[in-house]
Amino acid sequence: MRKTATKQSGKIPAQPGPREVASVKPGVPADAESVIPGAGPSTHPGERPTVRLRDAGPDDAPRYAPEWLELREGPDAAARAGDLIDPLRIRLANLPGKAGLVIHDLGCGTGSMGRWLAPRLDGPQHWILHDRDPYLLHFAAVASPRSAADGSRVTVETRRGDVGLLTPDALAGASLVTASALLDVLTREEIETLATACTGAGCPALLTLSVAGRVELTPSDPMDDEIADAFNAHQRRGGLLGPDAVTVACEAFSERGATVRLHPSAWRLGPAESALTAQWLRGWVGAAVEERPELKEPAERYLRDRLEACRAGELKVLVHHSDLLALSRPTGGAS
Repeated sequence: MRKTATKQSGKIPAQPGPREVASVKPGVPADAESVIPGAGPSTHPGERPTVRLRDAGPDDAPRYAPEWLELREGPDAAARAGDLIDPLRIRLANLPGKAGLVIHDLGCGTGSMGRWLAPRLDGPQHWILHDRDPYLLHFAAVASPRSAADGSRVTVETRRGDVGLLTPDALAGASLVTASALLDVLTREEIETLATACTGAGCPALLTLSVAGRVELTPSDPMDDEIADAFNAHQRRGGLLGPDAVTVACEAFSERGATVRLHPSAWRLGPAESALTAQWLRGWVGAAVEERPELKEPAERYLRDRLEACRAGELKVLVHHSDLLALSRPTGGAS
């Protein structure tokens, strides 16, 4: 992975929580009419509504706002597949010659994956946080966990980089590659690059919260399926894989000799998550309309009704995701 811009190493002493991270930058109120960046369509026509880890121009603003990442951190943590942790622990325990774990977190955002996973793994850990947004990298480092499950020390460094340039050499010495909500914003070529790098380095990969293309809203509405279909088409713009990403990733890792495990990891949004649900709804419907402009008028009515139900605590949403654990054949003779 390309190592550009600033790089900082060592343990970060301060550790504010996610709300403190988000509050550093003035946010958008949860009930505002606007969509927090990262939760919906880009403000630039024809561009993806998310941070891209490949090279971008100097005027290409980051697509994830800390406010959006804060809203989703709790539901993300609740959704991730804990059942994949035990097989991951077994593999990590059998890696050869490891005095501690070296974990590369791709597209780390504000570091929620590290805050979730580091306290679930034993032993010293050094996290290498990758993102193209230096603002998010700063807060990921500041809010990183400081201790593992057994009290061992956790340290971090940050790197700006491009997942499309990832190579086995860049992962030399890596124990694990992680990412959250990443696969669906990659192309087939980028996923194959990722799989080649991980399997070439002999390290496992835990890739969580990839969209599955299925959404269930209760109560249902006749427009639910139409909006979902348009949104899924929007996710596939520009050769990105969207809801097809997990299937492609399974094939890519399997073809390179890895053992792949899948587990569902759905968001379960109810009245307690109304702020996230409202932002997700605006982004979901907005992307569908961007893909199919003829939906604009009925979609406005649909969104208004859905937001009213959300505010009244009457709406429940199940947003399906998948978690993937790819256990590559270790190098160095480990079983």
